[in-house]
Amino acid sequence: MVTFTNPVQLRIKYRVMYGYDDIDKIVEFKTWKKRKKIDELFRIDSWMYTNLGSESTKSEKDAVKRKSKAIYKAVNKINPSMGKSLIFHMDD
Repeated sequence: MVTFTNPVQLRIKYRVMYGYDDIDKIVEFKTWKKRKKIDELFRIDSWMYTNLGSESTKSEKDAVKRKSKAIYKAVNKINPSMGKSLIFHMDD
């Protein structure tokens, strides 16, 4: 049996992790506040970019960029001003 003495360890153990495939579900959650939805979408986005490495192929990098744009479009559904800004700056 594993014992948790640190409250952070306990929260991590019981946290549900969402991924890219869950972005539409996250946007539709009724019990989550807008801030929590956006935070979770940004966590997914940062996780994808964090897992790219120096040896990642161009196609892998392009796939992450496409997924990131889909996440920003989901943010746009929650907070249009933030979402439009993210999409605009992504296209630069």
